[in-house]
Amino acid sequence: MDSNNDEALDIIVTNVVATFRTRCHLNLRTIALEGSNVIYKPEVGKVLMKLRKPKITASIWSSGKIICTGATSEDDAKLGARRLARLLQKLGFKVRFSAFRVVNVLAVCSMPFAIHLIDFTKNNRPIASYEPELHPAATYRIKQIKATIQVFSTGSITVTGPNVQNVAMAVEQVYPLLFECQKPLCK
Repeated sequence: MDSNNDEALDIIVTNVVATFRTRCHLNLRTIALEGSNVIYKPEVGKVLMKLRKPKITASIWSSGKIICTGATSEDDAKLGARRLARLLQKLGFKVRFSAFRVVNVLAVCSMPFAIHLIDFTKNNRPIASYEPELHPAATYRIKQIKATIQVFSTGSITVTGPNVQNVAMAVEQVYPLLFECQKPLCK
């Protein structure tokens, strides 16, 4: 990232949210009674179904819309979604897997230094905002790639974006700005 610092930053994807459609009506009561690892929430009108491998939780609506959360990669999200579609087929529904898309990716990354948040916010207004009374992190929004970065004073950052590539681009874009606002080391 920096010319005189050859350290690579580890960007750890912690959650991938994806959606898909079954293109058929789903009877939530049938899924709740015959499916495994299922929580039926009739007051909300949905069923929660959990898979162990890949570890995901799916919110299933009777309209056939399904939201999968908890995957740690885009490939795992797609694999989990396809596995869910197959489980619903085995329960007797005429499921056709369609309209799959990754909606959101959450990742964390640690900078090798602490950050002076007030300086970072002053240097990057109006893109950056910091309200210490409301939240301990400064928020930095990159509209072009639809990414939001939460910057903590410890050097930890949390990045949300529409896909893994945009998350990586956001970290690359914000690193030089964070580097110039690093706290001096205490001795």
